[in-house]
Amino acid sequence: MGMVKSTNEGNITGFILLGFSDYPQLQMALFVVILILYLLTILGNITIILISHLEPKLNTPMYFFLSHLSFLDLCFTSSVIPQLLVNLQDPMKTITYGGCVVQLYVSHALGSTECVLLAVMSYDRYVAICRPLHYALLMHPHLCMALTSLAWLSGVATTLVQSTLTLQLPLCGHHQVDHFICEVPVLIKLACVDTTFNEAELFVASILFLVVPISFILVSYGYITKAVLKIKSATGRKKVFGTCSSHVTVVIMFYGTIMFMYLQSAKSTYKDQGKFVSLFYTVVTPMLNPLIYTLRNKEVKEALRKVLGKILVIKFT
Repeated sequence: MGMVKSTNEGNITGFILLGFSDYPQLQMALFVVILILYLLTILGNITIILISHLEPKLNTPMYFFLSHLSFLDLCFTSSVIPQLLVNLQDPMKTITYGGCVVQLYVSHALGSTECVLLAVMSYDRYVAICRPLHYALLMHPHLCMALTSLAWLSGVATTLVQSTLTLQLPLCGHHQVDHFICEVPVLIKLACVDTTFNEAELFVASILFLVVPISFILVSYGYITKAVLKIKSATGRKKVFGTCSSHVTVVIMFYGTIMFMYLQSAKSTYKDQGKFVSLFYTVVTPMLNPLIYTLRNKEVKEALRKVLGKILVIKFT
């Protein structure tokens, strides 16, 4: 496989995303599976966004945050999967330098935003369960908007720092990216200079956007668990469990895979495992999120049936 040419040592015109080139027998199967999952992701997340806005009963902070999560997943997958699908069919597997830069900034911003947003959603669950009488007062619309804005702005801030520092590294003609996406860890591996500072900065950012949010989530659910154990009614405990289990499942899937990628050294040799782990959080998790929240949440299922019923009535009248 040839190298993408550059006009000179410092003017890169593009990269080769090797992706799953080591598994040529899997590429057609991967193309079909990823395309189906992508279409399901679009359908599922658009459905969540629509019913959150169309059904009055879902005009609550929980579904406000959920609609933002669905929008994040839509944008995140759309920044990665179309290029992946093209490269699975293209023998050259190229991406322009500008395309790689855009993918790096956008996907990193959205991923970081989701880290913070999931922590915000755990705080919402904590207030709803541990301080139910003060829920409406504490989780007022202005606070919800402020927390969501904080998540988005923190994602933008970290990508402006991390992605910019990564793109400053000299590559010395190294254009083959042993991955299917332009990510910070894999681009650091291409550098031909000492990357200790970049790796340290990546580690600090990982602590801030992975360890701190997951610690906050664990503390929140620690208090929630204590509150649930005090509920004498089995029905009440089951209802609380049903409300929180969806969020916990999403947190485990998302943070588990992200932490595998970002808390290991940029020089880690687990390249194949990293590709499939990245495939999980870029393709599978965004597709599963709407299913998890729909199948395990009675309110969403009822709202979905109600909205579909209205659509069918309008269509056949």
